[in-house]
Amino acid sequence: MCEEKSPTVSVIAPLHAQLLSDTLGTIEDAPLVKDIKCAIHGDLSKCYMSTEEKHFLYVASALDPRFKSMLFLSPSEVQETYAMVVSKAAALMVIEQQLLRGMQMWECRCGNADVGMQSDGNVEEGGSTEESGTADDTSDEDRPPHTPNKRRSAIANLLGQTFQHARSSLTPSSPNSKAEKEVQQYQESSPLPLSDEPLGWWKSEACKYPHLAKLAQRYLCWPGTSVPSERIFSTTGDIISAQRCALTSEHADQLVFLKKNMP
Repeated sequence: MCEEKSPTVSVIAPLHAQLLSDTLGTIEDAPLVKDIKCAIHGDLSKCYMSTEEKHFLYVASALDPRFKSMLFLSPSEVQETYAMVVSKAAALMVIEQQLLRGMQMWECRCGNADVGMQSDGNVEEGGSTEESGTADDTSDEDRPPHTPNKRRSAIANLLGQTFQHARSSLTPSSPNSKAEKEVQQYQESSPLPLSDEPLGWWKSEACKYPHLAKLAQRYLCWPGTSVPSERIFSTTGDIISAQRCALTSEHADQLVFLKKNMP
């Protein structure tokens, strides 16, 4: 994982399962090798024991297109993991719908407030028509044009109810059904080779799996190891030395950033 360019947290679960499998003793092992394997296996078995940790790591691996087949888990665990992915994606959809409704209500309130302020201003400036006693002298040119109601076509009148019902029946009605369809489509696609970059894959496939892509951003941004952050301190120690004691903190930040991000 330390050699990975972007060691995401999704690598931990399959790597941990592989190490547990490789450290099982065999008949051909010498006594010393068997003891070493037993010690390593015992220490690794104590890692990630809580249910919360397991669920987090399994969901992260499921959202990694390299490990989405989840071959290191049993069929029941795979089904349970993707059920959690569906529920989390559906929850994201519900939050988006609530935010959209809130924005629409806010825009409607702001629009009504603006209309009310304009109408109050007109009354204050010109007064009411009853007080002035004058009729509406607005010319035809000043009046807004009348927009006639759009007439439905003949084919819409004849076939509208039938095919509108069919269209609504084909469209997923709930966030949970939409999430299930998106997850199923994601599972049926071919997995990504292990040498490819999962973050770049999600960037190119975000339009195809919009809600899963947002969920992947929440999980795959977690680093799977602290080694990359610790290497930054070593790089900074190489840049800031006694021979470069006049280097400002701003320039030191820029040099470390270029060192870690330039190809």
